[in-house]
Amino acid sequence: MNMKHNKVFWITLALVNLTVLGILALLVSSNKDYSVNQKKNAYLIGASYMTMNNEFYKIINEEISAKVEAEGDRLILRDPALDADRQIEQISKMLDLGIDVLVITPVNWESLSLVLKRARKQGVLIIVVDTNVNNSDLADCTITSDNYGAGLIIGEYFIKQCKNAKVVIMTHQSTKSGQDRVQGFLDIVGKQKGIEIVKKIECQGQLEIAMPKLQEAIEHGTDFNNVFCLNDLASVGVVAALEENNMLGEVGVYGVDASPDSKALIKEHMMMASAAQFPSKIGSQAANVIYKLLNGESVEKNILVPVKLVTRKNVEEFGTDRWQ
Repeated sequence: MNMKHNKVFWITLALVNLTVLGILALLVSSNKDYSVNQKKNAYLIGASYMTMNNEFYKIINEEISAKVEAEGDRLILRDPALDADRQIEQISKMLDLGIDVLVITPVNWESLSLVLKRARKQGVLIIVVDTNVNNSDLADCTITSDNYGAGLIIGEYFIKQCKNAKVVIMTHQSTKSGQDRVQGFLDIVGKQKGIEIVKKIECQGQLEIAMPKLQEAIEHGTDFNNVFCLNDLASVGVVAALEENNMLGEVGVYGVDASPDSKALIKEHMMMASAAQFPSKIGSQAANVIYKLLNGESVEKNILVPVKLVTRKNVEEFGTDRWQ
């Protein structure tokens, strides 16, 4: 298989993976009960991540689900599919069902205050994962990757590769995690002479939005030679757009996640680097926090899970067929 076919293969694989995950999202967003052998007076845990078309959230939820089932409790999952209003409605219905714990990744970090205040009044424990809510006092615990640090380590690697660059940044402004990653990157590269940020493109961290948005920028004549993406769904979309325009060899692509698809692209020299997140660690931390809180134990208010730099030199150490 030659390099051209390799490129088409990996991009096609990523698009197929997205479709499969979308189907899974429809399945898991039903009224599914994850526990088989429930104990008497079982706790009811509700979960709402920003979207289930990203395997990252599936892995987090699997870790939580395994713990909940082992404890004989019940877990219900809802998929807002990046719709903030839908997420509020789904949380409200879970509160009507009498959940004891809410695990939440906000679609919009500023939109949930009212429904979370209602949850607090009902005595519901609130664990925020992956990205913050605007009012941190409403959460019993917030567990995220070091999102600002992810932007920093990519920025530090970037300036070692590029003394002069014109950079496009793919953003997701409604999430604190997206804001922090971009800010970390900018705080490094913004100090360097010869590096210019030519455009910021809102893509909601989604492949199917990032690809046409960058295509549009290319068609409008945007002059750039590097792209920083807030996550690797966006990175894969960017790579697809660049490939479509025969620009892949001319543009460096940097991301955050180190998803299996992006690690494969790094290995194939189609991406430069990514900051690895560890969704299994976030999920296991969340699962432990849930039961500490239910048992009346104290927990840290904020838990940061470290990130690591993945490049062509060390990508094999992380494995390209799975999340780390």
